[in-house]
Amino acid sequence: MRRTSFLAIAWICCESASVSARAGSVPLEVYGRLPALEDVALSPDGSRLAFVRTVQNTRVVAVISLADHKQLGGLRLEEKLRSLVWADDNHLMIETSSTGMPRGLFGKQQEWHLLQVYDVDRRKQMLVPDPSRLHESSLFMNVIAGRAMVRHIDGHTVLFVPAIYLQGQTLRALIRVDLATWGERVIKEGSAATQEWLVDAAGTIVAEQDYSDPQQHWALRIRRDGGLQEVLSGEEALDYPHILGFGPDTDSLLLQMLENEQPTWRLVSLRDGTLSAPIPEGKELDAPIEDHRTYCMIGGVHGGEDARYVFFDSAVQKRWDTVLGTFAGERLSLVSASDDYQKFVVKVEGAKHGFAYELVDLKQRVQGAIGDVYEGAPAPLEVRRITYAAADGLQIPAYLTLPHQRAEKSLPLIVLPHGGPAAHDVERFDWWAQALADQGYVVLQPNYRGSNLSRRFLAAGFGQWGRKMQTDLSDGVRYLVSEGIVDPARVCIFGASYGGYAALAGVTLDPHVYRCAISVAGISDLKRMLDWVNDSNFSRNNYDLRYWDRFMGVSGPGDPLLDEISPIKHIDAVNVPVLLIHGKDDTVVPFEQSSVMVDALRRANKNVEFVILAHEDHWLSRSETRLQMLQASVAFLRAHNPPN
Repeated sequence: MRRTSFLAIAWICCESASVSARAGSVPLEVYGRLPALEDVALSPDGSRLAFVRTVQNTRVVAVISLADHKQLGGLRLEEKLRSLVWADDNHLMIETSSTGMPRGLFGKQQEWHLLQVYDVDRRKQMLVPDPSRLHESSLFMNVIAGRAMVRHIDGHTVLFVPAIYLQGQTLRALIRVDLATWGERVIKEGSAATQEWLVDAAGTIVAEQDYSDPQQHWALRIRRDGGLQEVLSGEEALDYPHILGFGPDTDSLLLQMLENEQPTWRLVSLRDGTLSAPIPEGKELDAPIEDHRTYCMIGGVHGGEDARYVFFDSAVQKRWDTVLGTFAGERLSLVSASDDYQKFVVKVEGAKHGFAYELVDLKQRVQGAIGDVYEGAPAPLEVRRITYAAADGLQIPAYLTLPHQRAEKSLPLIVLPHGGPAAHDVERFDWWAQALADQGYVVLQPNYRGSNLSRRFLAAGFGQWGRKMQTDLSDGVRYLVSEGIVDPARVCIFGASYGGYAALAGVTLDPHVYRCAISVAGISDLKRMLDWVNDSNFSRNNYDLRYWDRFMGVSGPGDPLLDEISPIKHIDAVNVPVLLIHGKDDTVVPFEQSSVMVDALRRANKNVEFVILAHEDHWLSRSETRLQMLQASVAFLRAHNPPN
């Protein structure tokens, strides 16, 4: 396969797509700012390329023609980008979010998701839904409540968008938007229990999923005899079934269920509502791949540590295998593909290509660079998979990011637990770990029990919040010390969200392991947190509370066991410096969780610093404050755990 540089694309995006030699540490600005290039997407016919270019806090969506590399359009984003997807060859769907309260609503802050559609040829954009175009009695907001379904009806591209309307409370409705006429109308108003719908090729709702939180009752309805009739139902406190889309054909929908504590895929007949036996793909795949032309499942993605993409059509699988072979020895992620699966955009990570987007055209037999994800970043530092035994014998998979050209002996260590906790780290580029390793630290990212590597591994964390989930981290430290890689006197813990809690728990519940701790948006007072969850849901019987109770092993905010695992109740154990960092606009872990911990530490005369990130959310979505977090953290680490 010929290689071409696609220089025009590279110039527009990032000015460079080559791997830089590493000479000393990389400026923190490289990793601390948002990626210079992200959300690269091929149009369905493969003729156009859309991407997001970010400079400082400014994000710009741009579209170019692949035939002549000319820019066709673009727009500046004022809100935080969440996704960029083509609806057809001319319309881009751009999902953003904001913590600002939509007009007409009141109550606690939360992240509201917005959808705008950009017409490339006309260079115009439109918010979807637009309440001014909806002539309904209910009060509609210009916010969305899920993924838009794209259908092609009578030559028109039509979106079916879950939206929010008010009727004494916020409820879901399904909006039909014709992109040819910009006509917009409500086709279904949901109840308090409505979660999602599935729409067929003709634009008809063929299925509806409900879940009543107070009753913990779920139901699946399909279209029969001109209406939606219930065909399946049950009671589940947390793990109720979900519609994943159509099955291998449009006569069935794909339903994910939890059976015998294992995720299971079954097909529901849209003709008579019968449920199939578990299908084999459910054991191997985590999410289906949908054909944009037929809306059916044509393959799937297996996530976790050995991520891979499976296509049921052998010809398509062969094409993907050709792409994999083109980048042999490097890690690859499928980002976007043309509808005929002849052109692919991939994200490549390795010594040869660095960390970059590449375009592969199998028809023309060419491969070309689009641009580096992070401008100025050299080839990624080595990420190595390891496994160690926890104290009770459970095998903990983890990743080490290693500093450049340093002997693997008695090195300083940063333990970097992920958030969630129902998430996991993989052997991929991680800007946070790369930035810290580039400063001279070994970085350990453990997939502690409770990580969602599998249902079994996830369930091993139930009731272990602050207990074995915590000691899984320090067991990793002891393993690296026994291997001679790490100096036990030079270990710090640094995390965000649940990882921020783990950092605080590391110096309160599991002391004498770490010489400093950094908590970003971490939970410190579990009773206060669960009270806030109840207040946010206006209920003492809600899904969110049941989720936290399951991991914490408690029965709500009044459970005395919470004191045992709340860092704020163990201030006296803190004997090392602590840095807390929190965004003022955090709607997941309230800012108060850090402010009360800082106050408690100061009252006890502990060594504590506090960095407030103005206008920042839970996910460090802004360049300026993300960089502020990284700079403050590295300065703190250098002062209290010098890398040299």
